[in-house]
Amino acid sequence: MDLHDLTRQLHISGTSKIVMVVADGLGGLPREPGGQTELEAASTPHLDDLAARGILGSSLPILPGISPGSGPGHLALFGYDPLQYVIGRGALEATGIGFELEDGDVAIRCNFCTLDADGNISDRRAGRIPTEESAPLAVRLREVKVPGVEIFVEPVREHRFVVVLRAAGRLAGQVRDTDPQATGVPPLEPVADDPASERTAEIAREFLRQARQLLADQPKANFHTMRGFAEKPQLPSYREVYGLRAAAIAVYPMYKGLARLVGMDIVGEAQTLNDQMDVLKASWNDYDFFFLHYKYTDSTGEDGNFEAKVQRIEELDAAMPRIHALNPEVLIVTGDHSTPAYLKSHSWHPVPTLLASDCCRPDPETRFAESACIRGGLGLFQAKYLMSLALANAGRLGKYGA
Repeated sequence: MDLHDLTRQLHISGTSKIVMVVADGLGGLPREPGGQTELEAASTPHLDDLAARGILGSSLPILPGISPGSGPGHLALFGYDPLQYVIGRGALEATGIGFELEDGDVAIRCNFCTLDADGNISDRRAGRIPTEESAPLAVRLREVKVPGVEIFVEPVREHRFVVVLRAAGRLAGQVRDTDPQATGVPPLEPVADDPASERTAEIAREFLRQARQLLADQPKANFHTMRGFAEKPQLPSYREVYGLRAAAIAVYPMYKGLARLVGMDIVGEAQTLNDQMDVLKASWNDYDFFFLHYKYTDSTGEDGNFEAKVQRIEELDAAMPRIHALNPEVLIVTGDHSTPAYLKSHSWHPVPTLLASDCCRPDPETRFAESACIRGGLGLFQAKYLMSLALANAGRLGKYGA
């Protein structure tokens, strides 16, 4: 029996509300021995007040030493074992923009990049090209034609776009990324990891060949990489496994896509954190569970900008009173993974986690920071158990056994 078998049996209806705030890439590292992390350096009076009333801990998105992608990290927070439910980033991105994947499709999340005169990557994100410049380039790539293949190219946001491949017979998605995760080297070739995916890899190679020609005149986005080749996933819904009407309030399409795949409704058209708070208030009476995603703690970490990440954490803290004013029975603040500015990448470090409710067992900690979370009452735990803790604190889980 797995955890979802239990929650299916034990969940009970109620009127309590759960809010899960996910500050993407929240966890950090000191810049020098004995220094502070980004979260420790930030001024967070509202989060600290919440910490004093709640319980802290450190969550492991996957397993010790494993650095998670955003998809597995969020799946774990939603209570889905990321080693059992594997979703490629392409499927998340496509679903996030409302593209209806069919069985047999392969979706690919693509990033515009900049190649130098030698064909090496000089910028993996094409200077984070703005959407108004990148969208027409994605549309241009609709000119790519591969016999026997239906190709969909959809702009997403900034340097990101989606390619969906559809052909007679089922395509498979076990194809390696072409992003080398480094600059000064050429893009990688798409390589199939199993015989069933060879055709997908061949189509991708031809797409890339034509795309390089179509983008050759561009000063910044003169090529692109392909990441997260993925087929359409099948996941049980939040209503099925938890009995919850769930809503997602996110800005970036990928996170909307992940939420949609687990049966959450995408509510509002928020573009800023303030917009998200407006949507939360407006939707309050219609849902039991709210997932609120905050991206910028991750992007600043990936840029290696310690000070900017501190500022983004402080912006999130300033918004917390608007959530508290709604009086949710359970309020969780955490991240899907750590993205230390020191490393400029996702990392394996446990993620600071805060849970506040009227029936939690508060620990002595009064600051929301990595050092306090290490000492917190939740201890070091796997993120996939966070939802059962949320349900229990919300009075939405019955007793197991006689």
